[in-house]
Amino acid sequence: MNFRELYKTLDKNKYYVFSFKDLLLFYPQEKRAGFKNMLYRWKNKGWIYPLKRSLYEITYPKDFNIPDMYIANNLYNPSYVSLETALSNYSIIPEVSMAVTSITTKPTRIFKNKHGLFIYHTVKPDVFTGYYIEKQGAFNILIAEPEKALVDYIYFKTYRSKKFNFRDERLDKDVILSFNKKKLDKYAKLYNLDLKRFYAYL
Repeated sequence: MNFRELYKTLDKNKYYVFSFKDLLLFYPQEKRAGFKNMLYRWKNKGWIYPLKRSLYEITYPKDFNIPDMYIANNLYNPSYVSLETALSNYSIIPEVSMAVTSITTKPTRIFKNKHGLFIYHTVKPDVFTGYYIEKQGAFNILIAEPEKALVDYIYFKTYRSKKFNFRDERLDKDVILSFNKKKLDKYAKLYNLDLKRFYAYL
């Protein structure tokens, strides 16, 4: 197998980010050692880029402009984008997050590569909900609903500091007041989170 053949297979199946296991599924007849040698050569030529161990993105023959949030979904799964990144996406906070922040049921992790910093916060499986697929070009991204992103954010902020002050957060009240309050309460209940202080701030 050569790189042109691999590229056609990955492009056809929209695997612009792919793992070593993905390749074994596409080409079960290939030997693992041979595949590793090919990946090593293609990486050195700049045709693929290692996002982390055994996970790559295609970088040749063209730039696919892969969204950072899509990379976040694939770096560590199951996960969905939430917290500061999602709040910025929904214009709830004014600044763009310096890292892509996500929720996972796995242990808390941080990854860094050429795309930037990717931070994952752990929740219990029953809290891992409230997300949907947002389409960005050819990419499907798992991202929290606005209400869930806000509740995730409040939970982790208040969990770290009981003196958390909502007024310091520069949250857009007009956007938040348009939210579905039943959803906010439903998601807060998953965390046993009391939103009275937050509603008072609004």
